[in-house]
Amino acid sequence: MRELGIGLLAYSPLSRGLMLKREFGEGDWRANMPRHGGEHLATNLAAADALAAAAAKRGCTSAQLALAWILAQGEDIVPIPGTTNLGRLAENAGAARVGLTREEADELRKIVPEAVGDRYAGMHGTWNSKSGAGSH
Repeated sequence: MRELGIGLLAYSPLSRGLMLKREFGEGDWRANMPRHGGEHLATNLAAADALAAAAAKRGCTSAQLALAWILAQGEDIVPIPGTTNLGRLAENAGAARVGLTREEADELRKIVPEAVGDRYAGMHGTWNSKSGAGSH
């Protein structure tokens, strides 16, 4: 992408609230997403805990640290977190002030494991960032 001058919008960078350990009300459609339940939930909540611990050490929120990590990947990658809450909008904007160095971003990648499980039920043959091949 960089060779071609193409930017990337990081969609749902907080995994629809999963990385923030948001509670879902009864009937919330996110509870049926593979990453948010079943065999993957415990692993992904442990990653959220690791993110929260790293954020506490930096004096910021988990959302701010996760978004700052994306911003540290390069000027051609921009996160687009969604919210309907003005307080969270202001919190998310604060990620720009966190300012991770490349070394700090690399260290965070080691501390916080990548989410496991498909983003949506029924996904097949999607692109896998680790191998470039299809995965489930």
